[in-house]
Amino acid sequence: MVQSILLYIDPNSGSYIVQMIIAAILGSLFFFKNAWLQVKLFITGKKKKNDHISNDELDNEL
Repeated sequence: MVQSILLYIDPNSGSYIVQMIIAAILGSLFFFKNAWLQVKLFITGKKKKNDHISNDELDNEL
């Protein structure tokens, strides 16, 4: 005789599981978007714009 297994997920665990699934999807989309950008920049030979300010530039502005 096969026993049926009753599974119970309380609301807190259920919302946590949904949150983790959404975070995994969005994280993977962000990762693959950045990976595709790197491949595209490598193929086209363009350099990525550097928006960071070096410490020397920051000292000069102060």
